[in-house]
Amino acid sequence: MIGNAHLDPVWLWPWQEGYQEARATFWSAIHRMDEYPDFVFTCDQVVLLSWVEESDPELFARIGERVAEGRWVMTGGWWVEPDCNMPSGESFVRQGLYGQRYLKEKFGVTASVGMNVDPFGHNAMLPAILRGQGMDSYCFLRPGPHESDLPGTMFWWESPDGSRVLAYRIPFEYCSPPGEVAGQTEKALGQLDRSLGDLMVFYGVGNHGGGPTKANIESIHRYDRMGTFGELTMSSPRRYFDEMVKRLGEQGLAELPVWRDDLQHHAAGCYSSHSGIKAWQRRAQAAVLSAERWAAVAGHDARADLEGAWKQVLFNQFHDVLPGSAIEPAYDDARDQLGEAVAISKRIITGAHNVIARDVCVPEETGTQPVVVFNPHPWPVSTRVELQYGLAPSGVHVVDADGADVPCQRTQSVATTDDKGRGATVFQAELPALGYRLYRLRQGPAAHATGTLSASLSASLSASLSASRHHLENDVLRLELDPLTGWLSSLVDKRTGVDLVAGAAGEHTQICEDPTDTWGHRVVSYDWPGAAMTTTDIVLREEGPLRARIRVEREWGRSTMAEEFILGAGDDDAVEVRVTLDWREQAHLMKLRFPVGLESPVATYEIPFAHLDRPIDGAEEPAQSWVNLSGTVNGRRAGLAVVNNAKHGYDVSPPGPGPSHSRSHSIGITAVRSPVYAWHDPRLLDPDGFYSYQDQGTQRFSYLLVPHAGDWRAAALTRRAALLGSPVRAMLESFHDGPLPSSRGYLDDGGGQVMVTAVKLHEDAPGDLVVRAVESTGEAAVATLNIPMAGIRLTADFGPSQIRTFRIPLADPLAAVETDLIELNERKGAFTVEPW
Repeated sequence: MIGNAHLDPVWLWPWQEGYQEARATFWSAIHRMDEYPDFVFTCDQVVLLSWVEESDPELFARIGERVAEGRWVMTGGWWVEPDCNMPSGESFVRQGLYGQRYLKEKFGVTASVGMNVDPFGHNAMLPAILRGQGMDSYCFLRPGPHESDLPGTMFWWESPDGSRVLAYRIPFEYCSPPGEVAGQTEKALGQLDRSLGDLMVFYGVGNHGGGPTKANIESIHRYDRMGTFGELTMSSPRRYFDEMVKRLGEQGLAELPVWRDDLQHHAAGCYSSHSGIKAWQRRAQAAVLSAERWAAVAGHDARADLEGAWKQVLFNQFHDVLPGSAIEPAYDDARDQLGEAVAISKRIITGAHNVIARDVCVPEETGTQPVVVFNPHPWPVSTRVELQYGLAPSGVHVVDADGADVPCQRTQSVATTDDKGRGATVFQAELPALGYRLYRLRQGPAAHATGTLSASLSASLSASLSASRHHLENDVLRLELDPLTGWLSSLVDKRTGVDLVAGAAGEHTQICEDPTDTWGHRVVSYDWPGAAMTTTDIVLREEGPLRARIRVEREWGRSTMAEEFILGAGDDDAVEVRVTLDWREQAHLMKLRFPVGLESPVATYEIPFAHLDRPIDGAEEPAQSWVNLSGTVNGRRAGLAVVNNAKHGYDVSPPGPGPSHSRSHSIGITAVRSPVYAWHDPRLLDPDGFYSYQDQGTQRFSYLLVPHAGDWRAAALTRRAALLGSPVRAMLESFHDGPLPSSRGYLDDGGGQVMVTAVKLHEDAPGDLVVRAVESTGEAAVATLNIPMAGIRLTADFGPSQIRTFRIPLADPLAAVETDLIELNERKGAFTVEPW
């Protein structure tokens, strides 16, 4: 009998109410321990303990005594019970980094059992993350028996890298009514695999906290004496797993079934409810990761500020905040807290960039404006940079540090004033890995307009990009838009000769009524027939030597949407689409659909730190930033990926009948849903009631269309997503001498299969660098990480989807070691280090 008190810090109440309830619930658990010597309390969600430490030192001390006694048992090890699908891989690492380290510091223990009882699904890489944080087992509730064909109550759960945890699906419910436990126990036993012999039943008042009551505990004692349900023992998940391992032995454990997939589905509408919280989270995660990297490069000990920023991010990944299922006022707090995380990150980034830039040698050149462009990604990046400038009435052109012309063109300024000196330019930047490069703005028209570009460069630019209202073309891609629908009638990849949308049928926009509740309970698919937006205008907005841009405007009901298609010159191999959606519909949803003319396609979805192939059946699925379809066209291999910076609800659908439905295979993104806030079926809405609906108003996001030759691995999708979500930063600089060259990189993962995801200072030792990398394609690899900031080159083997973390003492970098995800323990793993 597992006594616990699930407490939602935010849900149908604001976090301030959760703050008080944590104190009340934990005092109740302490009092029950005083009254019942055999009572054991299981506690997760470390943020609740931190709140009690702040507000009630006496209670916190009492908890510490019970932890030492072994009756207050720490499980979970994470800052909160987050949504377990939408946060990034690094976010799951930080949940344990800050949670486990807090438990170690305050109580001298860490959790060895993972516990997420209430989230609405669990991504397939969690076993690897849990193992890296010192946890060997996992308790969860959903998906329930009616939602998934899991192989039993207890089983091995194995992630794509081969890591395993012993998983236990909680039967019936994680909490109980305040009275006797008979009903809870009976319903739990009805769902359990009796062949296990020993079973866990969870009890205690939950959701708004409360915990086990006197009536709960006394009824357990009574039913234990009566023998009604067998022997009832006050216990904890750790004791249960230990006793089961001992009883089953090696052979019995080996015979347990193995599950090699994610744990889905429940409440599929949560992947798309409340567009704002999804976008704020993505932005904040990217900002804090970037701040960590630049603080490490600049040698700034910003650990305290970064911890504060991360904890705001992690708190708002809670499974009733990030999924969009909380009350409306909760999102005012979430916006403010995530804004605080971004503001902290920007201060750290700006400080680091200025420290670096002041040491770059920038010779004086009259009439120019130096610009330093910073790349936060640990691989070289070629990208277009948009920059606002002043005091140049005749415009500017861009050169590099050696005075060589850089492709650029004028674009619209964000300022709308009569100041003739304000303007904006976009230019092509070639940036070293996790580094910077110096450029200059020179006054006068863009170089191509004055003939100052070299003849060969000028010719190649003009020949490599053409545009009209209905087409864009460069050396790699050609796209054509249907004048009536405003969507692609052709998308040719010149490298393969394949037109990816030839013969594909179906609308790009798909709007329909959505009668489902905020969670999308019982929803399997949102791939429903619907109406298309009406195209109202198509405008060629930009046509220059560097890029061209077509704007397509649409409307439906009271809503409007503008999509701007951008294609660069030369070998730009992806179409960028910037979306501005002004949504004014209630209880409706809109899919953005991407029909393709592929035969026998395979659908692949990005998940945290890995990817999964999933059936093409129209089911609503969670994913990170990209979904890919690969197949054949007339016997030739081809594929299309859609990468985005703000959305998490996807489907891949087979051909379907009817004019309003896609008659081809298609990728779908749920761009917007507008249910009533915190409306939980089976409660019916009052037809005369007044309700607030989600996602009313303007939102902006971007996506990429990435054609390829059939192997998504070669298209670097995860790296493209990182750049889309965390653009490079251009900074105006002054003239000065300095020891640094005009271009420098600090860490380079080579841009291959193995991708560096974190560069930071060690939590205990700011003189040590922590570098984490993951194999990103599902295939074994040998990777060399060039780390000039530490003066070393590190080479290591990576298994498929393997995560490895290295601790590098900057004073003695050849003494690098491998560490776990919480930076507390060394791990044994082979790698080599040599001087740079």
